[in-house]
Amino acid sequence: MKKGNLWKAWNQGMTSRQRHNVTGYLFMSPFLLFFFLFTIIPVVTAIILSLTSYNMIETPQFVGLTNYRLLLMDDGEFITALKNTFVFAFISGPISFFGSFVMAVLINRLKKGRNLFSLLFYAPTLVSSVAISVVWLYFFSGDRYGLINNALIGLGLIGEPIQWTSNTSVLLWVVIIVSVWTSMGVNFLTFLAGLQNVPTDIYEAGQIDGVKNAFQELCYLTLPVMKPQLLFAAINMTTAAFGVFDIAVAIAGMPSPDYAAHTLVAHLYDYGFIRFEMGYASAVAVVLFAISYLLGRLFTRVFREN
Repeated sequence: MKKGNLWKAWNQGMTSRQRHNVTGYLFMSPFLLFFFLFTIIPVVTAIILSLTSYNMIETPQFVGLTNYRLLLMDDGEFITALKNTFVFAFISGPISFFGSFVMAVLINRLKKGRNLFSLLFYAPTLVSSVAISVVWLYFFSGDRYGLINNALIGLGLIGEPIQWTSNTSVLLWVVIIVSVWTSMGVNFLTFLAGLQNVPTDIYEAGQIDGVKNAFQELCYLTLPVMKPQLLFAAINMTTAAFGVFDIAVAIAGMPSPDYAAHTLVAHLYDYGFIRFEMGYASAVAVVLFAISYLLGRLFTRVFREN
């Protein structure tokens, strides 16, 4: 049978729904291919390597769960990094999430200058984290010429300059402040797009049903419609918070003083690309992946559409 006849016979033997599904899978195939190559394979490879001792030169040696035992039982730096990352995530994440939403609501209500203010608020996201850190280091300079120290001394609140980038009690807070300032832009645009696509007729229906003020409109009308945007922003916030690295290293150094701003990604980078213990670094990556995945599932449950 000729090739054209074979295709024609195969096509005629399919229902319209089956042909529709095949067409859909063909359009999805480029994404599925890249998702498999750059997500599934790396995750599976990291899980396998986490069970080995591997220095990138010699053949990996299977060690079972030894890397995980060392992480949880013997690695004090990992525990410090885990604690710092959770503190960072549970402080910077909600601030970034709710701050972005509040700014999106306020700017969406503007009748003039909405595009300008949106651009100004999103602009920090366009600049690299290292460049932003250099600017913020001028604010947090440890001498009296640093802008924050100068202002506090001028107001009489402190008598001598605070060493912001070497004082272990405030170093993590400096990283949180800079990270929050740089991370709000993407979520802000997501919320703004969601607010602008809320159907106006639901507000008219809400007024008929007894919605009396803007707060009730937000709780009973706007937020339920924006659940997809809220879910995207929550997952994006989680990924960014648990993946903090470049800003922390640019501000605090590698390693930071007394590991005060040491994070999970910094720990992974230390063992993977400085010590070349790829098996141990893969174990850190798997732990980070598991935490991010579980939080992602939690947010999916919270913001899922009924």
